Amino acid sequence: MSTDLLGIHHVTAITSDTQRNVDFYTGLLGLRLVKVTVNFDDPGAYHLYYGDETGHPGTILTFFAWPGAPRGRAGTGQLSSVAFTIPQASLDYWSQRLRSAGIQHQGPSTILGESMLLLHDPDGMAIELVAHPRALERPGWTGGLVPAEHTIRGIHSVTVREEGYEHTARHLTRTLGFRLVAEEQNVFRFEVGAGGPGALITVRCTPELLRGTIAAGSIHHVAWRTDTDAQQLSWQEVLSSQGVNVTPILDRQYFHSIYFREPGGVLFEIATDPPGFTIDEPVEHLGSQLKLPPWLEPARAEIEQALPPFPRAI
Repeated sequence: MSTDLLGIHHVTAITSDTQRNVDFYTGLLGLRLVKVTVNFDDPGAYHLYYGDETGHPGTILTFFAWPGAPRGRAGTGQLSSVAFTIPQASLDYWSQRLRSAGIQHQGPSTILGESMLLLHDPDGMAIELVAHPRALERPGWTGGLVPAEHTIRGIHSVTVREEGYEHTARHLTRTLGFRLVAEEQNVFRFEVGAGGPGALITVRCTPELLRGTIAAGSIHHVAWRTDTDAQQLSWQEVLSSQGVNVTPILDRQYFHSIYFREPGGVLFEIATDPPGFTIDEPVEHLGSQLKLPPWLEPARAEIEQALPPFPRAI
């Protein structure tokens, strides 16, 4: 491949309570709700997008909202946590903020040379806040409740749990262009593109665990960034030529996507950076209305009637 993947585009997880999810991610973590739409494959469910001011690729965490869904089971063959980058000087601030909100957390602890806090969202999804010297290279969302100097600066990494290690490692390095940059006992970290925060995946080899099940509190998939439609098409061809089952290119309105599973079973996506979240809402009003793609717009009344009340950001 002549063009590397650029890093993480977004991470998608599952919540059982739409408004509680919005309260946690906008109120406590201080992210911006940049888009409220529906799951294009299941229009009876909200799809929520959080990020920085405009939802730049690499800052985006999204949720399928399945009200009342049971908890998933953490195990192998799935993404086990998402990490956000925070400024190095912000660990104490975030520890105090979590304590004040009654959020149990662990740390600071050091993993692969980085200091981090571990907490869980209301559905039980694991979240890491990683203090990193390069955090200030990316802006945070300063219109929320977190002081500008302490805001989250995009996604740092994702972690996967695997029964084994070799097949996933080979797929990451030989097919997708990742590089092994650190290891510690059963933990292996890979980077892609320019590397650093936003371009990292950590593989934990945990054969003692049962295979995980995806439901509320689970991470559904991780999407990797590519610049253009042409590059995405090239990736589709490369994956297919190596025997990987890969989907057709799908129009997700704000980006185009292909999906496939790595050898351990984790769902990966390759998503284009353009066109972005401002194609159907101005920056100042992002996330304030239910936005539907053109092919669902004729069914708006029926879709809105089936959905819970529209969620509101803090």
